[in-house]
Amino acid sequence: MTEHGPTGIGRRQFVQAGAATGAALLGGGSGAMAAESTDPATAKGMSAEDVVKLLDLQPNATCGFVRVTFTSPLSIAPGGLPPPFANGRPLGSALYFLVTPTAPVRLHRIRNDQLYHFYLGDPIEVFMLHGDGGVERAVVGPDLRGGQKVQLHIPGDTFHTARLLGDGRWFLGGSTEWPGVVPAEDVEIGDLDALAAEYPSAAADMRAIAASVRDVVPPGGPR
Repeated sequence: MTEHGPTGIGRRQFVQAGAATGAALLGGGSGAMAAESTDPATAKGMSAEDVVKLLDLQPNATCGFVRVTFTSPLSIAPGGLPPPFANGRPLGSALYFLVTPTAPVRLHRIRNDQLYHFYLGDPIEVFMLHGDGGVERAVVGPDLRGGQKVQLHIPGDTFHTARLLGDGRWFLGGSTEWPGVVPAEDVEIGDLDALAAEYPSAAADMRAIAASVRDVVPPGGPR
C-alpha cells in the first residue's frame, strides 16, 4: 500500500477516518448506523406475525416458531462418535426460532451442544438446569453493556427453558448444534414436576413459563 491512494487520502488520514467510524459504531456516536445499533429490533414496526410469515416459521413443540435452515449433508459414520451419538449424526444443524409471550421455549433438552444467537427483537431470559444441581440464568439480547449475550452456549443434555424479558413482544434468534440434531433421538421434553422438585430455586419460573404456553404444537410434533 502506498502513502497516497488514488483519492489522494494519505495513509494517516485513512487510518484516522477508519478509527473514527469504528468508534462511532461501537461507542454510540451520532448518525444513522449508530441509531440503528441501539434499536433492539432494527426491523422497526414489525410484528411477530410479520416475522413468522417472512421467514416461513412453523409452530414448534419446544421453541415457539421454528424453521430448520441447515442440516449438514455430511455425516459422522456410526462408531465415529461416543454414545449417545454412536449410531452416527450429521456434522451440524441450524435453525431460526421465534419466541412470543405465549410461545416460549418450553422446558426441554437436546443431547447435542448448541449455541443460541440473538438476531432481532427483544431479549429472552434462559434458565439452564445443570447436572450438578445448579441453575444458571442468562439473558440473550442486544444490550452488551447491560450484560446481555448475543451468543449463549447450552451444553448438551442440559434442560432449559426461556421466556421474553419484561414486556418484550418477540425475540428472533438462531440455534446451531453439533453434531447435527436428529429430533426423534435427541430431543426430550422435560418433566415439569420432577424438575421443579430437583431445582426448587427455579421452580416458580419454570411453572410460570409452562403456564404461558398457548401457540405451540403438542409434544412429539415437528422440531
